[in-house]
Amino acid sequence: MSPHKFTSDDAVEMFASLAQATRLEAYRLLARYLPYGVPAGDIARLLAVPHNTMSTHLGQLERAGLITSRREGRSIIYAAKPAKLGTLFDVMLSEMRGTALAGHPDAGATDIVEPTFAQRRPAEGVSKSYNVLILCSGNSARSIMAEAVLNRQGEGLFRAYSAGSRPQEQPHPLAISLLASLGYETEGLRSKSWDEFAGPDATTMDFIITVCDAAAGEACPYWPGHPLQAHWGIPDPALVAGTKTEQQTAFLETYRRLTARLTALVNLPIRSLDLASLKDRLADIGRMEGATALTVSGQEAA
Repeated sequence: MSPHKFTSDDAVEMFASLAQATRLEAYRLLARYLPYGVPAGDIARLLAVPHNTMSTHLGQLERAGLITSRREGRSIIYAAKPAKLGTLFDVMLSEMRGTALAGHPDAGATDIVEPTFAQRRPAEGVSKSYNVLILCSGNSARSIMAEAVLNRQGEGLFRAYSAGSRPQEQPHPLAISLLASLGYETEGLRSKSWDEFAGPDATTMDFIITVCDAAAGEACPYWPGHPLQAHWGIPDPALVAGTKTEQQTAFLETYRRLTARLTALVNLPIRSLDLASLKDRLADIGRMEGATALTVSGQEAA
């Protein structure tokens, strides 16, 4: 929408939609999950709002043009439309610039800051970072992608590592090519045994997260420091047969699901949660859209 077509009614509807606390939090949540979006059920779960109530709020945001929805299988995926809100800011900022250029004493061009949409909680003032070990049996696809995503999303707050119980010789080429296409640094990614992270001289982990059911069901090594463990099982994209396009689509879907879970982790108020509450929140994240049956059943990592 070009600025000259933006009306006062548009602005009023947008501000009215965001003036309610739950809708504002929903929009902020969806902005963090750009560009993939979040299933309706997961939005309700992450914000601790009843599904029917959340549906009403999402409908209001969609009518205001702030979010969009699409159906994927049995799920309805909602995604933020930052361009619509950006149009409002553009109009207001252009008027402010005009005022500044006209010599208004209370406004200056240097005071204007372009709007941005945060992807993760800022790490400023963080006194402690958390080590996270992400496990799957082969350490070639899911855990490798999760390591890369968390190190970028959680920079300054989390340090991610990955390993496997029976590691492959190297990461899956489709996982590496997808990460590279999305701007991730892939040179240091390698498949490795979880034995590297066991024993008294290993890096102490704060969290152990398994992303495949096989690794969750195996006898784990002793982890120094008694880290908190969670299981976030999702299907293995490497098992998808078919054309190269179909396989690439499976890896992209896996990336989307991992990114949704890891963004939720990054935005947890970890320091304000007691151990039991944190464990429950990690379990809730694991049950987000696309979870395996073992995860949904509430099975914990070994």
